[in-house]
Amino acid sequence: MKTPAYWYPDPQNKRSLWMARLLSPASLLFRWGTRLRLLGIRAYASRIPLLCIGNVVAGGAGKTPTSLAIARLLIDQGHHPAFVTRGYGGRLSGVIRVDPSRHTVQEVGDEALLLAALAPTWIGRDRAAVVREAEKHADILIMDDGLQNPSLRPSASLLVLDGETGIGNGRMIPAGPLREPLSQAMARAKAAVIIGQKDRQNLAPLLGIPVFRAQLVPVLPSNFPHGGSFIAFAGLARPQKLYTTARDLGLDLIETVDFPDHHVFSEKDLKKMQHMALVHNALLLTTEKDAVRLPDSFRKNVFVLPVRLVFDDPAAPTQLLSLLGLSL
Repeated sequence: MKTPAYWYPDPQNKRSLWMARLLSPASLLFRWGTRLRLLGIRAYASRIPLLCIGNVVAGGAGKTPTSLAIARLLIDQGHHPAFVTRGYGGRLSGVIRVDPSRHTVQEVGDEALLLAALAPTWIGRDRAAVVREAEKHADILIMDDGLQNPSLRPSASLLVLDGETGIGNGRMIPAGPLREPLSQAMARAKAAVIIGQKDRQNLAPLLGIPVFRAQLVPVLPSNFPHGGSFIAFAGLARPQKLYTTARDLGLDLIETVDFPDHHVFSEKDLKKMQHMALVHNALLLTTEKDAVRLPDSFRKNVFVLPVRLVFDDPAAPTQLLSLLGLSL
């Protein structure tokens, strides 16, 4: 679904404020439902280090780029990490090792395919069963998302926050974007990463845990065209991230097309974008996450703008992994 506007409201928009207040009673039900779900569940503790990369809001905060960045650090130091994740959007059941050469996005989800391109990746709705299998094949496990999952006891948890949007209006789902109160997430996290140039809600001093700053830096592929106009499209919680990054690079975006997060592109969607590109004599541009959801025949005509997580302080990666008990 698309992120509701009232989750991240304009203070001048009274309708957004009214909608959040109207849904506040439902937020209380969500909060109590979450508490009941935690009762009586015995968490599994992995035999090897299990690092949870999580967030406190519904939608994109940068968990997957952070997971990939930490995995690259560990691989560079000779470790053999593996990813474990739910496989959101996929239809396969059971515990599955993702094979990018064989599995489709409809089977395993977009995030799993991105992770599996770097390191072995296992998916499944039963997180404990997934970890039990993955720990046989790695020396460190990285769980992309799952901070609110009670079936596992991570060795350490890292809280990821988007500095631009923070925690939105600070309300629980459905009145706001919070999956749980920020204080509860902070209590379980060893450290936090705030991604972006700004910390608009000044969360860093409130967290009470070590905070690291990082940026999502575009990495242009060698075949990327210089000059020309683009039509950018994205199915993300915040498609504006792609558009801002592209414009900061000086790219000429003449049109942008938003889709819901994890959107499965239909034939109608593809024909619409092809027609727009033809009419405007423009190139199509999207994200890595969106690209894996495109048919191969369409993807080859779309330019992808990859991003990589880069810490502001060069010493941060070593300090962060030490805090998490994963010394290099």
